[in-house]
Amino acid sequence: MNAPAARKRSERAILELTALYAQYGYREFRMSKFEEYDFYAEYRSFLQAENILTFHDPSGKLLALKPDITLSIVRSVKEGSPLPQRLCYSETVYRAAGGMRSFREIPQVGLEYIGEIGLYAMCEVLSLALDSLSALSPSFIMDVSHVGLAGGLLAETGLPAHTQAELSSRIRAKNAHELTALCAANGVDAALAEKLKRLSGLYGPSEEVLKEVRTLDVNQTTHAAIAELSALCGALAHAGCGGVNLDFSLLNDLSYYNGVIFQGFLPELHACVLSGGRYDSLLRRMHKPGGAIGFAVNVGLLDGLGAPNAAYDADVLLLCGADADAPEALRRARELTAAGKRVTVRSAEDGAVRARETLRIGAEESK
Repeated sequence: MNAPAARKRSERAILELTALYAQYGYREFRMSKFEEYDFYAEYRSFLQAENILTFHDPSGKLLALKPDITLSIVRSVKEGSPLPQRLCYSETVYRAAGGMRSFREIPQVGLEYIGEIGLYAMCEVLSLALDSLSALSPSFIMDVSHVGLAGGLLAETGLPAHTQAELSSRIRAKNAHELTALCAANGVDAALAEKLKRLSGLYGPSEEVLKEVRTLDVNQTTHAAIAELSALCGALAHAGCGGVNLDFSLLNDLSYYNGVIFQGFLPELHACVLSGGRYDSLLRRMHKPGGAIGFAVNVGLLDGLGAPNAAYDADVLLLCGADADAPEALRRARELTAAGKRVTVRSAEDGAVRARETLRIGAEESK
């Protein structure tokens, strides 16, 4: 089997996704495999990582194999840099596995949009997330949330931050019983407790769920979140990007994330394959200008699915059997590749190349 046909799913995905992001002006970001440990330790809550793999360099400095790409990208943005910056990457991160008794390598492809985050920026990133999932499988699910909904409702309780965090964990677990009991134990108004309970159970197509979400509006924070979600979902539908589901049990660290957050799933996989969101708060903490939104695709999960069933090695197979036809074959190959097609030229059709279309050059054309 030739090399392209033998590629793993992860390798194919890396090539396809990075090409997709480049079409929208995202330039590649490259980094070292490690950073100083203190850098990651300072932002550990953003990483949501219990353990970080560390080692000492020859000078005795404590270094860490990178558990995250976003932090390094944000740190790379210099004061006075032109914004927005569109950056994409294909890197490996290192995270704990097996009850944190071992570490695993996770190949990721992703992008970050850094600058003023208006409706278009959010739409561009979410549309690319949808396109990424579509490139991986014709059947996928994208769940979208907005931290302003839960954040606004929780703030309305007036409870201390640690108690709000407990309520948030019950929302994340969709545990309506414990959520209700915790609200009662802390004297949360019954009507507000009911709204929190309803929020935790909301899930479904955006056009349906948004109708009920509007009944949960209690303050300026929730109002702004609902308006932003409505505009975002409407714009994606208008552009023909495909539908998304709303799931308000999807919550990340509210001290770092703000605005929209999202996850993508493939039916063949047990785990989330794509995750992302808006994280202006992280930029403020790192004293960087503007806001940011991005996502990462765990392409390493794809290799467990085996080889694609309907993969093509080329878009066009050009058959050129005689040297006299070589100039025309070269001209046609260049013409097709300039149009964005993948081309393979062979002297005979032997089954080694799977192509969407086969064209014959010169004497081959009359056969």
